[in-house]
Amino acid sequence: MDRAKVAALADEPLDWRFKALPPSAWGLTVREFLAEKPTLADFGTPLLTLDASALDHNLRTMAAWCAEAGVGLAPHGKTTMAPALWQAQIDAGSHGITLANLPQLRVARAFGVDRVLLANTLLDPAGLAWLARELDGDPGFAFTSWVDSAESVRLMDEALRAAGAGRQVEVLVELGGPGGRTGVRDLDTALEVARAVRAAPTLRLAGVGGYEGALAHDATETGLGTVRAYLRSLAELHRRMGDLYDGEEVVVSAGGSAYFDTVVEELSPSDPATRLVLRSGAYLVHDDGFYRGISPLARGAGTPFRSAMHGWARVVSRPEPQLSLLDAGKRDLPYDEGMPEPQRSSAGPGDLSGARVTALNDQHAFLRDAGDLAPVGAVLRLGLSHPCTAFDKWTLIPVLDDADGPDPRVVDLVRTFF
Repeated sequence: MDRAKVAALADEPLDWRFKALPPSAWGLTVREFLAEKPTLADFGTPLLTLDASALDHNLRTMAAWCAEAGVGLAPHGKTTMAPALWQAQIDAGSHGITLANLPQLRVARAFGVDRVLLANTLLDPAGLAWLARELDGDPGFAFTSWVDSAESVRLMDEALRAAGAGRQVEVLVELGGPGGRTGVRDLDTALEVARAVRAAPTLRLAGVGGYEGALAHDATETGLGTVRAYLRSLAELHRRMGDLYDGEEVVVSAGGSAYFDTVVEELSPSDPATRLVLRSGAYLVHDDGFYRGISPLARGAGTPFRSAMHGWARVVSRPEPQLSLLDAGKRDLPYDEGMPEPQRSSAGPGDLSGARVTALNDQHAFLRDAGDLAPVGAVLRLGLSHPCTAFDKWTLIPVLDDADGPDPRVVDLVRTFF
């Protein structure tokens, strides 16, 4: 990455555009504001924060796990869309950054990311023309995307020819599964796609890829069995495509944040010319919901990750004894993989295990059964589920030195680009 551009984020002026910030920060740069040693108490609600120690723990834990397993990691950057966090992941040994679409790719190139895996098929002619210019203008830029039909191969080749592309675009044949997302549904068709790639002068067949997380949503025996069967089909496709590869390094890529241990068990190559690349993205932030329950490291595959994100919301109404309304809603907190989890209250120590958020409106949360721990004016810390739908709601996210402390200090501000 371009370290100077990432570092320059500390010189960005702060103002009313960043909803997380107090007015006392307006007119200062990020660097100047942090030099004043602000604390959590200086910020209003609603708020999303990150925990510095948990981020560091998760970063080191995943890097060590991948190194021990002998696999590459291209973390999915769409989770955070935060170049400073991408830089930390690359510094920790990541193979590159995975992205999902053209706008995300443009953010990555703006910050000098030089190895990108696009876990999608790029068919937009204008986008392909821009990509061709990026590749031709930067010999150090390595880019790989997916294809799942002969028609997508034809369209890519046609657009790249029209753009006068000088470098071939590397592609992986994507294998899907019944009821899943994109991807060829059977091996014979996948081989036809691979042959189409070999015949397209603007493309290079670089391997196979797919996403097992689209086929299961739990770690039950049935769910894991579905994942394992899919991965075995992906391994078989890679084996059958052996004669179509051109002798250069080949990539096999799968692995979100829910089943990366099974991916390694089923896809670890015996051929030294094949590189297995995981694309886990949620591990860095983790959560207090979906990933807390399904992560391989929570199921005995290693040292567990820690949730690095929290929501903070204030009680603005208590119209019924066991109903409190908080000032954070769908515009502020993730809710697609579970409601926020009440964890602690500024009203004092006490057990919130029986309290629950039952619904979110655009700007309010319905908190029930918190009793005297949720009086009007109290601030609650909330555990959150699914980082992929948390970061997109915030353009600037405070990083705390210790989210469990009595008045945590803000040690960084993470800029996102959605």
